[in-house]
Parts: sequence; C-alpha cells; structure tokens
Amino acid sequence: MDFAQVGETAGAIWQMLSTGGPLPMAALMEDVNTPQSVFFMAVGWLAREDKLEIERANGDYVIRLK
Repeated sequence: MDFAQVGETAGAIWQMLSTGGPLPMAALMEDVNTPQSVFFMAVGWLAREDKLEIERANGDYVIRLK
C-alpha cells in the first residue's frame, strides 16, 4: 500500500473543497479520479483529523470543510 498516494489524495480533496465549497461525495470522487479505496481512505484520514463535515443529502453525502 502506498500511503503517500492516500496523503496526496487527501490534499487534493482538501484543495477542491477549499476552492469549490461543499460537494456531493459522488462528484468529489469523480473529480479526484483515484481508485475508490484510496479516495475513502483519504476521506477517512481528513475526517479523523476533524477537517470535514459529512451529511446525508438526496441519497448521497455532501462533504464540506470545517
């Protein structure tokens, strides 16, 4: 497992949310364009560091920075 890729993906997610505001998880996953497992590890990393808010919306989840 390349944990550097998880860290880079976490940085890309943070940057997208910082510049673009809240996004549905499906759209964010498509924009990041990384394997699904790496995407979820990166989201978990950011959530564990208390940097994200995640809420259900319209059958998906919306992710925003805290």
